[in-house]
Amino acid sequence: MDIEGSQLFAIDLDTMRSLIIFAFLSVSLFAATPEAEISAADQAWATAVKSRNIHSLEKIFTTELIYGHASGAIETKQKYLDRLKTGKQRYDSLTIESTKIVVYGTSAMSHSITRATGVNDSGPFNDHLMMMHFWVKQEGAWRLAGHQTAKIQ
Repeated sequence: MDIEGSQLFAIDLDTMRSLIIFAFLSVSLFAATPEAEISAADQAWATAVKSRNIHSLEKIFTTELIYGHASGAIETKQKYLDRLKTGKQRYDSLTIESTKIVVYGTSAMSHSITRATGVNDSGPFNDHLMMMHFWVKQEGAWRLAGHQTAKIQ
């Protein structure tokens, strides 16, 4: 290889290194943090619950979901989805007021203060709630494995 060819190779190698570093930094800068992903997952859950979007909830919930209500009722994934389908559980509004998220590798907890209105087996409700969600990362997506609410003043 002559000098010009080796210089061309050196320039190409430097350019290649620069492009690789740029690509890595770009992905790093624009990649969502796990906390942002959990926050988005909580919002997706709230939207799907309000609209009773069973298809979305099927994807959001793990198969082994434990769904605890402020009333003390604990439901499986299927029982909760069935209640939403029939309208026995309906949310007219669901607002997440604040959230703290802690990530532990492929699992995370989100603790939120929420306001929910709607209708359930006991009739209409207008509740101010603490909500705890337990998220697990499965097949590259955050899925809801546990839900618990408690009424607050």
